[in-house]
Amino acid sequence: MITTNQIVNSKTIFTRQQDYFRSGATLPIDARKKTLRKLRTLLQDHETVLNEAIYKDLRKSSFETYATEIGLIFDEINVQLKSIKKWSRRTRVPTNMANIPGSSYIQPHPYGVSLVLGAWNYPYQLSLAPAIDALAAGNTVILKPSEIAPHSSNALAKLINEHFPKELFTVIEGDVDVASELLELPWDKIFFTGSPRVGKIVMKAAAEHLSDVTLELGGKSPALISDALSMDVAAKRIIWGKFTNCGQTCIAPDYALVHESVMDEMLLKFKEQIDEMYQSGQADEEYGRIINEEHFDRLVGYLNQGNIYTGGHHERADLWIEPTILTEVDESASVMQEEIFGPILPVIPFSNWDEALEKVRSKPHPLATYVFSNRKSEQNKASDELQFGGMTINDTMQHIANPNLPFGGVGNSGIGSYHGKWGFDAFSHYKSVQKKATWMDVPLKYPPYTSWKEKILRRILK
Repeated sequence: MITTNQIVNSKTIFTRQQDYFRSGATLPIDARKKTLRKLRTLLQDHETVLNEAIYKDLRKSSFETYATEIGLIFDEINVQLKSIKKWSRRTRVPTNMANIPGSSYIQPHPYGVSLVLGAWNYPYQLSLAPAIDALAAGNTVILKPSEIAPHSSNALAKLINEHFPKELFTVIEGDVDVASELLELPWDKIFFTGSPRVGKIVMKAAAEHLSDVTLELGGKSPALISDALSMDVAAKRIIWGKFTNCGQTCIAPDYALVHESVMDEMLLKFKEQIDEMYQSGQADEEYGRIINEEHFDRLVGYLNQGNIYTGGHHERADLWIEPTILTEVDESASVMQEEIFGPILPVIPFSNWDEALEKVRSKPHPLATYVFSNRKSEQNKASDELQFGGMTINDTMQHIANPNLPFGGVGNSGIGSYHGKWGFDAFSHYKSVQKKATWMDVPLKYPPYTSWKEKILRRILK
């Protein structure tokens, strides 16, 4: 429940950030770089504290935390530091005949006061990566981490609020009521990561002030498995991508479509990889836990919607669900209609590539799509004809690790992109500037409009 003091504090910080941004303090490139370097140093110095906090929330190992959280944050900081100066420059563009003599350019400018609403499944990466992009572009940031990962949220709040001025970068913790109060403010930019359901709430709130919005959502990301592939490699990469972070990843393979001719062998390969990667079962220190009992109960409810090929064991007291493969799943079942977001992989057969693509098209556009095939024709057909946020061919999730690729969804899986240059762009308005010379003033546009003026106009604009 939100208190009156929290509401007043949030509005006070928002106003301070407005004043700070309007002062021009965030515009100098050196000031932006100083902020990012400071954040990088703080993360390095407090990595142990961050690891301990995220372990309490998700039982995430230090290796996985660095690989999927801290390391990617460092990469985003370094990319922005390297390119801020270049990306902030004016870009000259051609001037058309109607504006000669003159010059034309495009100039990026930060939106202003930004709200970043983070997600619980990757509480550091999905909170700090957009905040880094916002700061690099010259915005101020109020970050609201997810209360569903409370230890990680609190660690971020202490780290940021003890070392950065509130008028530039601050963390406000709280529940849904706090988020609702924040969304009532007239933000210049809102960046949200979460479910499509909540994304619609954010979009509606943003519409009240016509705030610019980026939505990073989710959906059912498929893995399409051809009969022409390296099965051992495919199985290893799919199992890794599916069960990293206990399946609680927005771009994890949500379900697998397997060519019927290799279905039996692929299932065996999946089981072999699960047994090899997670051989210690519930005692495995490299395998995470479900975030809370609500999500645990939802996931366990999926287990009776198909045949459990392997896995299926679970322990509510420990929030542990064994890596599970489901077969013989009715495609109308909720496990095939809702984003699973957990360690359960339905495997569905198909008879030809067109059928597989049609199965994907029958669902809302996914955030990610994975194609496992050595046939370029199948790779190209999927990438050309399907709509999705991003794709990795012959692997899973790797496109998110490339800062030279935009990361974002389409339709139900999101609006807008970020990472690298696209992150800088997400928090920048590109101003169009037309500069005219005064040494010559063509009289064509001024009244009275004569027939010869119209003839010249028609020659220019045709």
